[in-house]
Amino acid sequence: MTLGMQLLLLQLVIVLTTVVGTGVTAVWMQEQQLRDAYEDRMIAVAQSVAGLPVITDAFDDQDPSATIQPVAEVVRRASNVTYIVVANDDGIRYSHPNPDRIGEKVSTDPAIPLSGQVYVGTQTGTLGESWRVKVPIFAPDGEVMGQVSVGILESELRADFAGGLTVLLVALVAAAVIGVIGSAWIGRVIRRRIYGLEPDEIRALLETREAMLHGIREGLVAVDDGGRIVLMNDAAARLLEVADPEAVLGRQIGDVLDRELASFIASGENRETPVLSGERVLLVHGDRVRVDGREVGSIAILRDRTELETMLRELEGAQGLAEGLRAQSHEFANKLHVVSGLLELGHVEAAIAFIERVGSGGALSPLDEHDGIGDVEMAALVLAKRSRAQELGLELVLAPGSHLDTVDDGAPRTELLTVVGNLLDNAIEACVLGGRIALSIRDDLEPATVVVQVDDDGPGIAPHRRDAIFEPDVSDKSAAPGKARRGIGLTIVTRIAARLGGSAEVDASPLGGARFTVRLPWPAPDRRARTAASDNDVGAHA
Repeated sequence: MTLGMQLLLLQLVIVLTTVVGTGVTAVWMQEQQLRDAYEDRMIAVAQSVAGLPVITDAFDDQDPSATIQPVAEVVRRASNVTYIVVANDDGIRYSHPNPDRIGEKVSTDPAIPLSGQVYVGTQTGTLGESWRVKVPIFAPDGEVMGQVSVGILESELRADFAGGLTVLLVALVAAAVIGVIGSAWIGRVIRRRIYGLEPDEIRALLETREAMLHGIREGLVAVDDGGRIVLMNDAAARLLEVADPEAVLGRQIGDVLDRELASFIASGENRETPVLSGERVLLVHGDRVRVDGREVGSIAILRDRTELETMLRELEGAQGLAEGLRAQSHEFANKLHVVSGLLELGHVEAAIAFIERVGSGGALSPLDEHDGIGDVEMAALVLAKRSRAQELGLELVLAPGSHLDTVDDGAPRTELLTVVGNLLDNAIEACVLGGRIALSIRDDLEPATVVVQVDDDGPGIAPHRRDAIFEPDVSDKSAAPGKARRGIGLTIVTRIAARLGGSAEVDASPLGGARFTVRLPWPAPDRRARTAASDNDVGAHA
């Protein structure tokens, strides 16, 4: 069965059930109202007749019916009831629509009205089944002296009821027809809204959509024209560090995402640009969404460019290292030529002195033991950055007192490496030929933190720019085509520090340039174990 037919049948059932239920209720209420109206009328007529002095006085006459019958008939015709019967306490009639029945005993039990109570109900008498009211007639001394019975035939009630029922049924049928037509129209509207798709097709589309959204590696975020998030797949939630993508649906994009990313997605610009979100560099492609020629929102495809940015920086370093190695190879060849010439000339002592003077040079010199960097990965990073600085004609030294023990995997080692690498890259870019950079790393016991300080003798940072230097895209250098985006390294540093509960700040350096200081929570090293080990070494050497 097609969706349109299902919708039509379901709505028909609802409409007909409602109409029939309403009709039955209306019919019942109309009958009750009709009976209540007749009951009120009959009680009023009966009580008025029972209270007429002419009626009560006639009970003492020689022929009570001669007075009571004409009065009862006048009231009957005026009140539009079927009969008014007046009887004494023995049940003998003094009035009746059929005069032949006068003087006879009433055909129904008069016990209730003769007991002083009012009776209302349906009984069958000489005129047929009727809806009747019986009230007592009281004498001046308060004794019951008779009864008044007022009634209307059930056939007349049904006739009145049928007359009103015709209008009601016509209204109900009209309502049912209008409901059926409205149901058919609603079904067509719904079909148009869902592009004429059947339930199986809708289910297949939804399953395919869910599989695509959750299966692709690129993040996908869509917002409506009011800036509210309407779609976020699992990849986007992972890249944007959103714990529950379903929970953010319907929220303003500015309340969920970083300001730069939210502004770009909401703008719907049809371009691709790198954007910093948290500590990730995302490549974002945005565009407007159009349905039937009208714009309904914006969509953005997110790709993680953090690794690409790292590779670009490493490539720049590798290129610089290769250039330095080529220059060093030429220098080394010249030194070999000098040694060879001295040996050919027989100046062995001069050759040895020359070797001792220049033999320890080179860009790839190791860290000294007293440098204090016990962590292998950090030592390798500092060594690579020192080599890079030497290639560019800069001097990178470790400040006295630097120390970093090897720690377990619970420490944020990757974050520390990122912080140190970005700070050193920033300092290397800031210095000119012959410049000097000083790196200090200390893992303090009280409080348990690691403090990283990088000083350079570059141009420094003006006081009014020191707060803005940690913002995205704030840099003194512009990115060259094909190179990594500028102005994000320090932003990543400050965001890492904030996430871990540390701090990042910049100040003037004693070297004349800038001093960047970053403090991060760090597991406290076991100083006692280290001291004991040092004492053992001293004793062994002694």
